[in-house]
Amino acid sequence: MTVNVKNAHAAVGVVQFDSRQFPCALGRSGLSSIKMEGDGATPIGRWALRRAYYRADRIQRPITGLPLQAIRPTDGWCDAPCDPNYNRPVSHPYRASAERLWRHDHLYDLIIVVGYNDVQRSRRRGSAIFIHVATPDFAPTEGCIALRRNDLIQLVGMMRPGQDLHIGPYHWR
Repeated sequence: MTVNVKNAHAAVGVVQFDSRQFPCALGRSGLSSIKMEGDGATPIGRWALRRAYYRADRIQRPITGLPLQAIRPTDGWCDAPCDPNYNRPVSHPYRASAERLWRHDHLYDLIIVVGYNDVQRSRRRGSAIFIHVATPDFAPTEGCIALRRNDLIQLVGMMRPGQDLHIGPYHWR
């Protein structure tokens, strides 16, 4: 699966999976090969697709080959660079800064965890890089990739363990 953008400063792109293409929103700072916590950039590179989470109270259990888990109201994701659980799932209340996965705005009704900075974590290199639901106007993200809800449901249905996500500039032909 590939994410392409027209230029490195654009916050819009295209997710390409086989012959299918889906418009997507990217980080407010575009793409970066040197991602840092809080910079608003989507990290360039090839990243594993780890697992999916969904809101069982809002959508049906999606069909996917990825490991799948329902989001609970206490689920979070640590974004505190000095915390031992940096860029890991945690439960709220949590002692350090941690994003809530149970959101009111529907953006995390379905999320796919991108394997960025997760095996050998580097402090301040970025956390919580997900593929999630876009706003209706495709507003830029904080560094994630966001698609229309129905496109994301279709895409997660095609995903299998061992697949990678390639994020990089699009080479127009």
